[in-house]
Amino acid sequence: MARFNQVILFTDTDGRARFRESVIDLAQGTEQSRLSMPLSCSALQLRESPVGFRSSFHCTGAPQWVFILRGQMKIGLHDGTSRTFGPGEHFYSADVLPQGATFDPAVHGHWSCQVGPDPLVTAFVRD
Repeated sequence: MARFNQVILFTDTDGRARFRESVIDLAQGTEQSRLSMPLSCSALQLRESPVGFRSSFHCTGAPQWVFILRGQMKIGLHDGTSRTFGPGEHFYSADVLPQGATFDPAVHGHWSCQVGPDPLVTAFVRD
């Protein structure tokens, strides 16, 4: 069976951001066009970030897919882990502030930045 590898940025039980990987089965469609089950979404938002863009630590407001259309995006975590995503790559950002918590930039969230010579163009697809 064909599968779609999903990188997930999530908030762990200790309130810290982590990466994990999962798969989405592509069990529908035909041999020439494997499909997943339909996934719901509420909005699509496009963003362009200039060369040199870097955010401070933050949490995702609501879970969303992030697809890299042009350039490169690096995501960094408090534990020093980072991953860089390029054109055609994606991740599912579910790094939300734990319920009842007050945001603490020393504990919660992740940072993101543009990497390389090209502006970063992303598509955000919200649940």
